[in-house]
Amino acid sequence: MKPDTIVLIHGFWVTPRSWEHWITRYQSQGFRVLAPAYPGFEAEVEALNADPTPIEELSVPAVVASLEKLIDGLDTKPIIMGHSAGGVFTQILLDHGYGSAGVAMNSAPTEGVATVPLSQLKATFPVLKNPANRHKAVGFTYDQWRYAFTNTFPEDEARALYERYHIPASGHVFWGSVLANIHPGHDNTYVNYHNDDRAPLLFIAGENDHLMPPKVQRSNAKHYKSNTTVTEVVEYAGRSHLMPAQKGWEEIADHALSWALDHS
Repeated sequence: MKPDTIVLIHGFWVTPRSWEHWITRYQSQGFRVLAPAYPGFEAEVEALNADPTPIEELSVPAVVASLEKLIDGLDTKPIIMGHSAGGVFTQILLDHGYGSAGVAMNSAPTEGVATVPLSQLKATFPVLKNPANRHKAVGFTYDQWRYAFTNTFPEDEARALYERYHIPASGHVFWGSVLANIHPGHDNTYVNYHNDDRAPLLFIAGENDHLMPPKVQRSNAKHYKSNTTVTEVVEYAGRSHLMPAQKGWEEIADHALSWALDHS
């Protein structure tokens, strides 16, 4: 039985609003589409910018628990798609036995992926430059957003999307993911790369993504060592980090769905 539900997981510095075009497109094809917010992120962008307290209090276990509770309430296994940090949550959910197939777009890395391109260092510097940010919600200025999210977008589109989508990100979670590779034992973004029961997983990389470049996607994919399930990577030319909202997003949305249905 083919899946009839799609779960879309947003990343950092944005909310489920960033999936607005994909929601409409998939619904028009007859799918039930769920785009849950992180715990406490149910408010609109404007409210979260005015009071970022829920962002400061965010934790990876809380996000995973809320997503698992949502999926546990479904009758059939859904297709799970995640963007940026949502790609990490997609990988964790698949490792925990959820989903019929997963798609991770411009995904942040799970534990053990140590590739750090220079553009990623520059894009994340606003968070990492001050250890005190580990306890704060840290936003981007427009120029920082432009570099990290919309570097190949027309200027007017980049600015409009900053106003429509941007919120601060959790310094606590971001710093935790950076330190995961030097902590002893497993951290919150751990997945079992040898899990033979994991659902198929597709990484989608944007060629010009500064925040989570293709090198990160390919390195993450290579960590998976199972011989019985599928892990693939596809790269789209000219795409920035905010791929779900970039001109031509329909092609990516259709490929992601087609791949997930073929592998479910």
